[in-house]
Amino acid sequence: MSEHTLISTPTDDFPVSRPAASLAARLAAHHWAPLPVVLIAPFMVVLDFFIVNVAIPSMQSRLHAGSGAVEWVIAGYGLTFAIGLITGGRLGDRFGRRRMFSLGLLLFTIASVACGLASSPAQLVGARIGQGLAAALLAPQALALLGVIYDGARRVHAFSIYGMALGLAAVSGQLIGGALIQANPAGLGWRSVFLINLPIGVLGLALAPRLVPESRADGAPGLDLTGAGLVTLALTAIVLPLIEGRSHGWPAWTWASLAASPFLLTAFAGHQRRLDRLGGEPLLHPTLFRERAFTVGLLAQFAFFSTMASFFLVFALYLQQGRGLDPLEAGLVFTIMASAYVVASAQAPQLTHRLGRKLPIAGAVVLAGGHSLLAATVLDIGTGHTVALLVPALVLIGAGMGLVLTPLTNTVLATLTPARAGAASGALSTMQQIGNALGVALTGVIFYGALERGLPRAFELSLVELAAVSVAVAACSRLLPNTAKP
Repeated sequence: MSEHTLISTPTDDFPVSRPAASLAARLAAHHWAPLPVVLIAPFMVVLDFFIVNVAIPSMQSRLHAGSGAVEWVIAGYGLTFAIGLITGGRLGDRFGRRRMFSLGLLLFTIASVACGLASSPAQLVGARIGQGLAAALLAPQALALLGVIYDGARRVHAFSIYGMALGLAAVSGQLIGGALIQANPAGLGWRSVFLINLPIGVLGLALAPRLVPESRADGAPGLDLTGAGLVTLALTAIVLPLIEGRSHGWPAWTWASLAASPFLLTAFAGHQRRLDRLGGEPLLHPTLFRERAFTVGLLAQFAFFSTMASFFLVFALYLQQGRGLDPLEAGLVFTIMASAYVVASAQAPQLTHRLGRKLPIAGAVVLAGGHSLLAATVLDIGTGHTVALLVPALVLIGAGMGLVLTPLTNTVLATLTPARAGAASGALSTMQQIGNALGVALTGVIFYGALERGLPRAFELSLVELAAVSVAVAACSRLLPNTAKP
């Protein structure tokens, strides 16, 4: 890792400038001090993706928001997060990772306050888009900082804690959101799920200059702003009509937008190839697509993540608007699935080593089975009977997610050369967020399109679609190289 210049504890890899000697000495004595500060970023970013699910019904009621606004609250965040991730990482490499970490945290905190103070659906959606852009600047710095602050066994330990923080934020988001809304601090209601970021952000901003060392890459990494602009236009051309088309009766502009998206994606791909030939720094290196593992893995990641955010949305609506549960009760139901996820995730690393690609295949089949069982259960009971009847299906869904999420990523990256692993990781992370955004849009078309037939029926049809997509994840995973160790 000699390509980095780090102001931190002296090591053979990272020379320390003389003015930073005192900071380096302090960090040498307290080498874990930066970790909790850096972990604020991934925890907040992931938490804010999931915490809003149980707050959606309250937002919709208090702000008189339509279905399109509800979808944009989630998809807008995921979409802007996705399109800015790679550029955000390169800004950190170029201008300093701690500097961009602090700037991203400041902007994320401001956007969170704007969400909490929103008085209309348009204001809330705009603030969520701002949150997504800030998250795209903030999130890449966390992983990069951990990579340069720690080495050897400490780095492995730091990355393990990083992974735990991500998982904790994801599985606890609904419960934390439900508890905050139920507690109703200062009468804030749903606004508290956003305003909780204010004290956390202020604390992080105060501690970062004192505890987190600065670092940047040697040289000046290029910024592919043209590529970022093209992919933004292409993805917006897909998401915008999917979310807005149904409520407007699918006017001509929605079909024109969808028709334009392949041409915009083609233009983006052509620009990436041209920039790569000229020795530039494309957002997606075309050489990555020569690896079958990467191409298939990218499709599998997209398909898998397109089921996650959309399921959490429609399930929250089913529990609260269909079954009449309050946000805390809904959050507690989500913990059934979260518990299964945690147990399965804990076993996944060892199982990945033994089974290789067979594990994400099995996990996707379990996930499809869980969605199918939940659809059959809802078909039978509608919104009546006890919630306990949903437990078997939720256990399967949680376990399936845990057996796919990390094993799929590890299986893809394990087959790539080390030189390409960094770029591939950034691309996979981007595809995860794109999957979240497009998944909400696609499932929203089915769910809200069938809502006039009753919420249980709309939920059932959404689950059938999610089960079919999970089968596609299993099919894609079968094409991955086998990484199992005898």
